[in-house]
Amino acid sequence: MKPLVSVIVPNYNYARTLELCLSALERQTYRNLEVIVVDDRSTDDSVAVAHRHGVRVVVTDTNIGAPAARNLGAGHARGEILFFLDSDLALAGDVVEHAVELLTTDHTLGVVCGTYDPEPLIPDSLVERYRSLQLHYWISGDEGEISTIYSALFAMRAEVFREVGPLNPALRHSENAEYGHRVTQRYRIVLDNRIRGTHDHDDRLKVVLSKFFHRARLHIPLYLRRPGFNGGPANSSRGWGSLAALFAVLAAPLPALLGPAWLAVPLLLLAGSIAADLGMYRFVRRYAGLPFTLYFTTVHFLVNVTVAVAVFAGAAQCLFSSRFRRTYDLPAEV
Repeated sequence: MKPLVSVIVPNYNYARTLELCLSALERQTYRNLEVIVVDDRSTDDSVAVAHRHGVRVVVTDTNIGAPAARNLGAGHARGEILFFLDSDLALAGDVVEHAVELLTTDHTLGVVCGTYDPEPLIPDSLVERYRSLQLHYWISGDEGEISTIYSALFAMRAEVFREVGPLNPALRHSENAEYGHRVTQRYRIVLDNRIRGTHDHDDRLKVVLSKFFHRARLHIPLYLRRPGFNGGPANSSRGWGSLAALFAVLAAPLPALLGPAWLAVPLLLLAGSIAADLGMYRFVRRYAGLPFTLYFTTVHFLVNVTVAVAVFAGAAQCLFSSRFRRTYDLPAEV
C-alpha cells in the first residue's frame, strides 16, 4: 500500500494564494494524501478558504511564525511522509509522487527539496518577476546534493523528522540553514528539479531587500560554526560578487577626490560583480530579453550591496554579541 503523505501548509494572511495552493494539491497524481493547513492567526478569510477545500485546519493560539507552525502541523500529521509546503506555492501535478518515490527508494535521504518555476504565481510587479527568475536560476542550478533545506517546499519521512527533531521556532528568517545543518549530520539532502511549484514572490523592492539583509546577517553565526556551509563554488562566486558591488559603491567618490583615472576602480569592481553572476544574466537575457535584463541587473546590484552590508553587520554582531553568536543554539523546548 502506498504510504500516507501529510501535506503541511503553514499560512498567515495568504487567502488569495492558499486557494491556488489547495486547488493544485487536489490535482496531484498521488492520491493518498491528508492536507493540514496550520493557520497562524490570519486576519483574512484564509480559514474559510481552507474549510471550503475540506482539509484539516489547525489554528494557532497566537502568531508563532512559520517554523513553529510547521512543527505544529507535524504534530497533528498521521502520514509516513511529511511534505511541507508554503501557502503561496502551487505544485505541479506529479510532485508528491516524485517525492514519495525518492524517499521510499533511498533511505540515506533525509530530505528532498524542490525548486520554483521561472514565472510567479500571481504576477504583480517587475520586482516580483526579478525575484522569480533569480530564485529559479539559483535554486534549479543547485540540483543534486545540498547542505541546506528550502523550507517552502520540502519532504521527509516522519521517522526522520522525529529523529532529527523539529525546526527551531526561534529562527523565522534562517531556520532552513540550521535545520539543514542538523539533517546532514545523519542523512543526505537532495534537490530535485522535478519537485517544483509556482511561487507568489514578494512584489516590493523594500521587502525583497529587507529579507536578503536579515537572512544574510543571520547566516553569519552558522558560517562561523560550520565553515563548509557556503554551498560550494556557486555560492562563493556570489559572495565575491556581493563584495565587489559594495566596494564599487564605496569607490565611486574616488574619481572626484583623486582624478578621472581613478574611475577605473569602481568600473572594474562593477564588472567583477557582474562577472560573478554572468551565467544568471545570460539566462535572463535568453528568457526575458535585453530590456528586462537591464532592469534585472540594476535590481540585483542593489541586492548584492545589501547582502555585503549584511555580512559585515552580522560579523560585527558576532564579534560584540555572545547572544548573536549563539543564534543557532537550540532553545530548551525544541
